Amino acid sequence: MEGFFINTMKYSRLTKEQFEALHEEFINFLATQSITGEEWNKIKLEQPQVAEQELDVFSDLIWEGVLSKAAYLENISPTQLFLFHLGTSEMRLIVVKVTHPIDLTTSEGMQWLQEHVHDDAVEILQARKGYSEDKHKDIFELIRQGAVISEGGLFKSFDALIA
Repeated sequence: MEGFFINTMKYSRLTKEQFEALHEEFINFLATQSITGEEWNKIKLEQPQVAEQELDVFSDLIWEGVLSKAAYLENISPTQLFLFHLGTSEMRLIVVKVTHPIDLTTSEGMQWLQEHVHDDAVEILQARKGYSEDKHKDIFELIRQGAVISEGGLFKSFDALIA
């Protein structure tokens, strides 16, 4: 079938802003395939499906690099912290639940949590989970659900507290 294109992306396409920030890397990516700037412009005009595929391949390469380096994730909501440590064979999760009427997405809420971490209004749980056959896809799914890559400061603080 001519013109039929199946999206075989593993992750998701980078946003326009992300592509702009990675402009030099994208130029290098095209160069590794012997595609010049002039050729790229021609491909975009004459073979848009090929251009789309190139953008998808580049996006997946960037995601692979980012996900392979990620060691900690955080997903913070007004009443809960989901703190992940991404080990080699499994992830550890620390969940902090707060029943006090405070918003943990604010600096005031985090300050309150620091001062009241031992209160009955704060519950700390932990769990471990092995990865599926694709660790990076598991991590990407957590990011897609709202987690962000972090340096692990919150995880380390709570891990020391419950050790």
